[in-house]
Amino acid sequence: MALDKLKKALGKTRSILNTRVEDLFVPGKTLEEEDLELLEEALIVADVGVEATENIIEHLKVAAREQKIPPGGPLAILETEIRKMVDEYEDPAPWRPTEKPHVILLVGVNGTGKTTTAGKLAKYINDKGGKSLLAASDTFRAAANEQLAIWSERSGADIVRSVDGADPASVAFDAVSKAISGGYDAVIVDTAGRLHTKVNLMEELKKIARVCGKKLPGAPHDIFLVLDATTGNNGINQARLFEEVIGITGIILTKLDSTAKGGIALAIMRELNIPVRLVGVGEKIDDLIEFDSASFAAGLFED
Repeated sequence: MALDKLKKALGKTRSILNTRVEDLFVPGKTLEEEDLELLEEALIVADVGVEATENIIEHLKVAAREQKIPPGGPLAILETEIRKMVDEYEDPAPWRPTEKPHVILLVGVNGTGKTTTAGKLAKYINDKGGKSLLAASDTFRAAANEQLAIWSERSGADIVRSVDGADPASVAFDAVSKAISGGYDAVIVDTAGRLHTKVNLMEELKKIARVCGKKLPGAPHDIFLVLDATTGNNGINQARLFEEVIGITGIILTKLDSTAKGGIALAIMRELNIPVRLVGVGEKIDDLIEFDSASFAAGLFED
């Protein structure tokens, strides 16, 4: 089921890559330099990233020179190379909470879908047998509390919330306290959308992390950057800056079904060495799925 969802979400990216490759590499046709340049362009358009693209193109050149194109053709080489690259940076074990309670901070800029992702993540954890608690620490945005409360009902998770304008760190502190006393498996802290250039907002984010750690040593156990796949390479800049400010343990990639730039997952891992943990592939509450290299590579090249 997860593979089917990922394949569907990567449909636009797959269409671009497969069409370009099939046009360029036909049986009996000699592989020319200009063909590789066109393929390189297609990979860049899909946001696979410059470094990863250069690596793939080089392997194709070697295969062409040595006449070692496999039965599956250039598509088989592309899939193999992408899977190998993703495997280098991917944790082979699916992500799961490792502490009790496991405190997770969701961070990112405005519009990436953090609040929606918080609800989906709570459902994901609950479906694995856990008990989740949501913390409405986005107290700056109007109606953020109400929006998270709706996702709380949908996911079956409890929620800790306060009035608009309250101290976001205090909400997180109260949530961690409740999680400890109530035997929760996970606390998911929804934070305000931050422009990564706004120093004061970044400082507030660090304060939330410190307060969680004071109540529960070692917390937060994960800081997930929620990243909109449609932003393309700008997402890499966001990830780099959030990593510098607070440290990122993983990426949750959203809106993958809305873009032809699905290669951004590979670019992030290749250039920043930050794993993509989960992927949003639709609007439904169960459309947050595990990321794995086999499904990703297959989703890019297999109909």
